[in-house]
Formats: sequence, structure tokens, C-alpha cells
Amino acid sequence: MDAGNASRVGASLDAVAAAFRSRVRELQDLVLARNMFPATAVPDLAAVDASLTAMEAQVQAIRRRIQEECDAIPKAKKLVEQSLKQQQKLQHMLANMPAGMREDVFTTTLEHNSSKMLPESFNFSSSAPETIDYNLKIKEEPVAAPKKGKGPAPRWYISTEELDSLSSYMRGRLTLEKVNIAINEVATYADANAHLVACPKKKLSEETWEKALALRDIAATESIKGKHFFLEADIKGPGLKLDNTGKAILTVLRHLGRIHETRIGHHRVFILSKQH
Repeated sequence: MDAGNASRVGASLDAVAAAFRSRVRELQDLVLARNMFPATAVPDLAAVDASLTAMEAQVQAIRRRIQEECDAIPKAKKLVEQSLKQQQKLQHMLANMPAGMREDVFTTTLEHNSSKMLPESFNFSSSAPETIDYNLKIKEEPVAAPKKGKGPAPRWYISTEELDSLSSYMRGRLTLEKVNIAINEVATYADANAHLVACPKKKLSEETWEKALALRDIAATESIKGKHFFLEADIKGPGLKLDNTGKAILTVLRHLGRIHETRIGHHRVFILSKQH
């Protein structure tokens, strides 16, 4: 609450208190006057008591309302802070997004915002359709949203400054667009894996169900639980391949904290980091 609002609330309370005291004095005077007539004293005092009780109830209601508003202030401040952080994330994404994805971003943002204000990340499922299924045969349902409540995989694009900060031997011939297209692509892999983890068996083919079981085992491990991930076996392009350029991109993403790598069984697993 700013100083102006605090001053107005204080003035309102002072006015209520003054009116209350004035009314009490008037009632006291009336009581003294009416006590001169014993026959009517009891009914008059009952009426006075009812009036005082009603006034006290009104004052208590005002106090409760003011307290509710005061209690809501920290929550409102926290919401504003989260909104500002989210705005910074979105501005970073839009500033560093590959040019070819911008149209998809605005379309998806409008759709996503209709059901959820200030999304943590965009769903780019339409930007690379050929990478979404990567040979998965899902019956009567496309590979789409990740597990309900988890949200889409993070797409934390790198900036020009970050790319320029890398040593020349690590950066090589990589461009900002190549790296950010790869970021979008690995997020698509992670979204597809999250979908398989959450998808019921009756909607999957036998072949895909086996892959889903393997992914569920991985998702249940302590280091992966609750996070978005993809496997080395998922990497099939077109933006990211297991060639020299692709390996260089993965190195850059690890170095810049966009992904973390671990090994579970015979699987090489990459975990996506969320933007701070």
C-alpha cells in the first residue's frame, strides 16, 4: 500500500471512529434524559442497546474488510513481481528467437493466453512438425501437450551476447539462428517424451508403448523427476543432428546452462533447464 492509499484509509477510519463516538455521546444523553421516566426506561434502554450493537457490528465489519485488503497486499506485490519476471523472459525469447518462428509464436501465444495468463513458455508444436512424432505411432491422438500441469518444455533461447562470449574454438561457425532452432527442436523432443510418459496405454501402439515404458522408467529416476528431457536417440533433425555441427551445438548448450547431461542405463539423457 503506498503512502496516499494509507493516508486515505487512515482518514476513513478516523471519520468512522469520530462518528461512532459522536453517536455514543448522543445515545448517552438520550439515556440520561429518558431515565427521568421510569415507565419507559427499560424499552428505551433496549432500543439504545440494539442501536449500539448494530453500530459495533458495522465497525467490526469495516475492520475485517480493511484487514482482508491489507492481507491481500503481499500477494498482489508477489504477483506483480512474477509478472515482471515473466515479461523479461518473454522479451528475451522474442529478442533472440529465430526469424522463421515468429509467426508461429504469435499464433500460439494468442491461443495459449486464452486459457492461461502469462505463460512460462511458448508451445512451438507447429514450428517443426516433422520432428514431433519421429516415428512414433500414436493411435487417434497426435503428439501434443506434455503431462497436464507440467507445462510445455522450456525454450530458453541464447542471446547474441552469450554466443559472442564463447571462445572461438567452441563457437566455430555456429550462428545464433542455428543454435536457437536447435533449442526449439530439443524442446519439441521433450514435449513428445512428456506426452508419452502421460499417455494411457490404450492410445498407444505396442511399439510405442514399449518406448513409453522406457521413458517412464527414466522419468521416475530422482535426477529426472519433474523435469523435461530428451534422449540422444531422439535427435534426428532437421535442425539438430548427431553430426559435428550438432555435437558442437550440444556442447554450447551445456556450456551456457541450457541443458544438463546424465546417463541412465544405456541411455544418454539431456535435461532441459528452465530460465531463471
